[in-house]
Amino acid sequence: MIDLNIDGAYDIRSVRGGDVNEAFKVYTDKGPYFLLLQRGRDNNFFQAEIAGLKLFEENGVNAPRVLDSGVSDEGAYLLLDYIEEGRWLDQGDLARELKKVHQIASPNGKFGFDFAYRGSSISFSNAFKDTWREVFLEERMDKLKDKLIEGKIWSSEDLATYENVRKVIDVYLKRRESEPVLLHGDLWPGNAMFSVDGKAYIFDPAPLYGDWEFDIGVSTVFSGFDDNFYRTYLKDIGKDSERAIRLEFYRLYLLMVHLHKFGNMYRSSVDLSMEKILSKSLEK
Repeated sequence: MIDLNIDGAYDIRSVRGGDVNEAFKVYTDKGPYFLLLQRGRDNNFFQAEIAGLKLFEENGVNAPRVLDSGVSDEGAYLLLDYIEEGRWLDQGDLARELKKVHQIASPNGKFGFDFAYRGSSISFSNAFKDTWREVFLEERMDKLKDKLIEGKIWSSEDLATYENVRKVIDVYLKRRESEPVLLHGDLWPGNAMFSVDGKAYIFDPAPLYGDWEFDIGVSTVFSGFDDNFYRTYLKDIGKDSERAIRLEFYRLYLLMVHLHKFGNMYRSSVDLSMEKILSKSLEK
C-alpha cells in the first residue's frame, strides 16, 4: 500500500487515470479520495494543475477540489475529491462548464501562465507573452518540431513541410484578434465526465491563458464530444470563415504531441493534418 499518511485511510486501489499519472481510489473513514501519483518527480510537477483547479473552484466550474499535495517517498502526489462517475447526459452542460473556464480572463492581459506545463515526455515554459502567436507557435509548435527532429522521428523532408505549415500558421494567427482567457489545455473526453447525480465535470487541466479556439480544436482530435457540445458552445459566437483552418492548427499540435510521445502510430495523422492546412491555405 502506498504510504502518504492520509488520516483514516484503510485501503487504496488502482483506477483509470490517464497515461501521465498513476491514479488511485483511496478509501478512508471519511469517504473516498482520488489520488494522482507521479513517481520520481518533485513538488513542482502538479503546480499548474493545482493552480488551474483552484481557479475552477473560485469561478464555479464543476471540478474536483484540491485537498492536499506534496512529495513522499513514492513521488509527487495530488489528493482530490473523489467524484463518482455516472452515465453521460446532455453534453450541452459540459459546454457550459467550458464556457465558465473561458470567462476567466488573464489577470495581467498576457498569454501564458504562472507555472510551466510539465508532461511525462515534454514540458513547455508557459512564460507570459504579449501575443497568442508567440505562445502557440514559438513556445509550443517550434519546440515540438525540435523534439521530433532530435528524436529522429522527423526527417529533413518533414522539417521542410513543417516550415511551410508554420508560415501559414504565422499568417493566420497574426490577423486573429485573440483574447487571453483561461484554457483547460488538454480537453479530451477522458478529462470530462458526469457524476452519478448528473452534474457535468471538467478536470485534469493543463492550464494557460490563450485563445479559446485552442480548447475547441484539441477537443476534436479524439471522438467523444457530440454535436450538441459544439452547438451549445458556439451558439452565441459569430461565424468566422477562417476558424476551420485555425482549429486544424490545434489538432496538429495535439497530434504532434502524441507523435513525440508514442511514435510513428501518429505519423499519418500528423501528415494528413499538415496537408489539410496547406491545402486550405491555398484555397484563400
